Amino acid sequence: MMSHGYKPELSEGAVKCPIFQTSTFVFESAEDGKAFFEVAYGLREARPGEVPGLIYSRLNNPDLQILEERLCLWDEAEAAAVFESGMSAITTVLLEFLHPGDLLLYSMPVYGGTEHFILEVLPKYNIQGIGFRPDHTREDMIRLVEESGRKDRLRLVLVETPANPTNDLFDLRLCREVADHFSRSEERVLVTVDNTYMGPLWQHPIQHGADLVMYSATKYIGGHSDVIAGAVLGSTELITRVKTLPTFLGNMAGPWTGWLLLRSLETLKVRMEQQAENAGVVARFLKDHPKVENVYYLGLIPENSPQYAIYKRQCSSPGAMVSFEVKGGEAEAFRFLNNLKMIKLAVSLGSTESLAEHPATMTHAGLQPEHQREIGITPNLVRISVGVENHRDLVYVIGNALEKV
Repeated sequence: MMSHGYKPELSEGAVKCPIFQTSTFVFESAEDGKAFFEVAYGLREARPGEVPGLIYSRLNNPDLQILEERLCLWDEAEAAAVFESGMSAITTVLLEFLHPGDLLLYSMPVYGGTEHFILEVLPKYNIQGIGFRPDHTREDMIRLVEESGRKDRLRLVLVETPANPTNDLFDLRLCREVADHFSRSEERVLVTVDNTYMGPLWQHPIQHGADLVMYSATKYIGGHSDVIAGAVLGSTELITRVKTLPTFLGNMAGPWTGWLLLRSLETLKVRMEQQAENAGVVARFLKDHPKVENVYYLGLIPENSPQYAIYKRQCSSPGAMVSFEVKGGEAEAFRFLNNLKMIKLAVSLGSTESLAEHPATMTHAGLQPEHQREIGITPNLVRISVGVENHRDLVYVIGNALEKV
């Protein structure tokens, strides 16, 4: 992965891919320009052995092309598209594959920004979203679609698993079955998975029937809290559609974003493995603490639980996200957060530093209180993204903050 797609001899021998900070690229001939545009605008398929040429950084850029090729290796995808944010990746997919009158079936809970777009923006275009919970069966999901009055207009199943912030798992095989149930010979219902919580290391949704995988690349892929980005991966056919819309929306990523993510990919595995190891220590400490009610962490799922079977089938690690409920309410959760040392009080996740936040009043503040309760976001819930610090330090500062509650 670290050398894939880059030839130093084409860049003055630079051992790392340079930042191609340019808006436009020179054609060697008018014929080249014509050929490049024909492929870029989908007027024809690239011929065998033909490499799509560089035109304009809104359409393609060496940093982005190399990044997209390297991302594909992790998820064993045919193609990828990189965006300037995770939300731009998600909204582009929804706008490309949903049309007025269509139905979207989505998992709950889901990231607050995603849910806001589904519930507040898509209805303006007469697109309806209905949510399903992790305990819903195949029959439950089919009934939800049929009762919507738009069963013939289901176009997309959007799944975020593990769910943010509760770590609930959704069965991707089940979602594929429901999508196939409503697919027609002329159109297949797509399954799209937001894999941000697991990153490209710990879960590979395409292997479990997903058509598209989405990431907030800001998180584990970027991993340093210094870049905002998003990514979508899937088949060449679907990603061609996903890439066409940003050409005209203009929400593609720039060369600096591509370069920063190329840098981060080189330490992806070592970072994530250390974060997962630390998270296990933190979760076990919280599980036995007298001032903690419940801990939501994949490594603590009871073996007799249906969630455990999904975890063993879909995930290769419990990950590095730990959510837990402090005994009490919002005031007690705030007291814990306000007394944390070293762990930063900030939203986002997946970075080298540990971050803690309060979902009910921060990342999911846009949801109505009754809806928060329905999907398990309580006033005393705290979410921690575990970083690469020494695990003894993490346990020490968490224990000190809990003593203040």
